[in-house]
Amino acid sequence: MDLFESDLRVIEAAEELAATLGADKNHTVAAAAMDTNGVIHRAVNVYHFTGGPCAEFVVMGLAATESSAPLVSMAAAGDGGRGLMPPCGRCRQAMLDIHPDIMVAVPTDNGPQMRPVRKLLPDTYFFPDADSRRLLRFSKKYYDAVANGTKVTTVRFDDPVVPGPYIFVFENDAAHRTLNGMVTNVQHYRLDQMTAEQACLAPGECMDEFRGSLRARYPELSDEDEVGVVEFELI
Repeated sequence: MDLFESDLRVIEAAEELAATLGADKNHTVAAAAMDTNGVIHRAVNVYHFTGGPCAEFVVMGLAATESSAPLVSMAAAGDGGRGLMPPCGRCRQAMLDIHPDIMVAVPTDNGPQMRPVRKLLPDTYFFPDADSRRLLRFSKKYYDAVANGTKVTTVRFDDPVVPGPYIFVFENDAAHRTLNGMVTNVQHYRLDQMTAEQACLAPGECMDEFRGSLRARYPELSDEDEVGVVEFELI
C-alpha cells in the first residue's frame, strides 16, 4: 500500500533529525510523531547504561508537553545513515497503551510501510488504566458526510472498534480536520452471510458491489471472515 503524504512527512522528519546526530554517542536515534492537529513533534533518545529513554518515549513526552492532541503516526531513524528503525518492545507496549490507534513506520524489503501498533505487538498485555484516547480513521472523502450526519455507519475488518468516545480522523487530509464522536454499537457478521440490511446499505445498493469494495480496501479479507458494522454519532 502506498504511503500517504502525511506518512512520508513523518518519516522524513525522523530521518532529517537523525542525519544531524553522530557527534554525541548519548543521542543516536531520532523520532518524529504527528498529532491529530497535523503538528509533527521531533525528539532524540537519551542513551545511558541505566536504561535511558528511547527516542519514541521522548517524543511522546514532548508531544504531551506541547499539545493535548493524541498521536496518529510515529517514525524513528538511526544516526550514521542507519535509516528507518522499528520500535523496540518497550516502545511498542507504551504506544499501544497510550496511543492505541497510532500507525508506526517500519522498514520492509519493499520500502517503508505503516503498521497499526497492535500488529507489532500481538497477544499483548493491556494496561487498563492508561485512559487512552481512541481514534477512528476515515478516508478524507467522507468528511462532509460524517460532519453533516448523513454517514452514521462504517464497516471495518480486523479493527478492534468498541463502543465509546472517539476522535474521528480523516486520513491524509491537508487541513487535518477531526470530529468528536461516539461509537454507539458494533455488530459482527460473516461477509458471505451478511445482508444488505445488516450492512446498512441504501435502497438500490448491491451487496456484490459492497463486498467487492471491501475486498479492494482489505485485500486479505475472505468470504469466511467477519466484518464489524460500526454505528456512530457526533458529540
